[in-house]
Amino acid sequence: MSPAASPELRLVLAVSLDGRLAPAEGGAAQLGGAADRLVLEEALAWADAALVGAETLRRHGSTCLIHSPALLEARRSEGRGAQPIAIAVSRSGRLPAALPFFRQPLDRWLLQAAAVPGPTPPQGFDRHLPLESWPQALGNLAALGQRRIAVLGGAQLAAALAAEDLLDELQLTVCPRLLGGPHGWLPADARVAPAARAGWRLVEHRALPGDELLLRWRRPGAQGVTS
Repeated sequence: MSPAASPELRLVLAVSLDGRLAPAEGGAAQLGGAADRLVLEEALAWADAALVGAETLRRHGSTCLIHSPALLEARRSEGRGAQPIAIAVSRSGRLPAALPFFRQPLDRWLLQAAAVPGPTPPQGFDRHLPLESWPQALGNLAALGQRRIAVLGGAQLAAALAAEDLLDELQLTVCPRLLGGPHGWLPADARVAPAARAGWRLVEHRALPGDELLLRWRRPGAQGVTS
């Protein structure tokens, strides 16, 4: 659970009926349909920033953008940028320059483990921040105005945050497919903080077109805006 000085973290994923993110052979599953895309954009419209793991970026090539005119107008009316800041999480800090991610119309920040940011960010990024620990990194993001953060995966990033009880909310779109294999939205060897293992409250459930189901759970005592 996020301390008061940290941002709100909402994990946003589309998963199969058996809780998988990708098929058994690996690669991108492309699980969600048009309805899942809309609820994903709603989460992005709520967020100030979106965390995405480097491996997820390498696999998909880009991050998600808001396309809905109504959501874009709502952000503009609040004096916010059209898109939340995309924050890539990487150990090495190296992402292929040819990725479409670097041509998307948004601000890009790099959160790098054990990094010592220099006077200028790496090419393609607007800001370079260190990841010494998750509480430290999230505190820095909050101080920079990123109070609401969508976590877009992948599984290793979700596991790192669950291990320290830093996820305030889970937004899962359950899609009508069975994938099997090892690629769950939490890895099989993930360690979940004892305080995060129980007590989640269901705050929204919505049947979506295409036989998909949106489920949102919230941690007891989590602070901030839930809609």
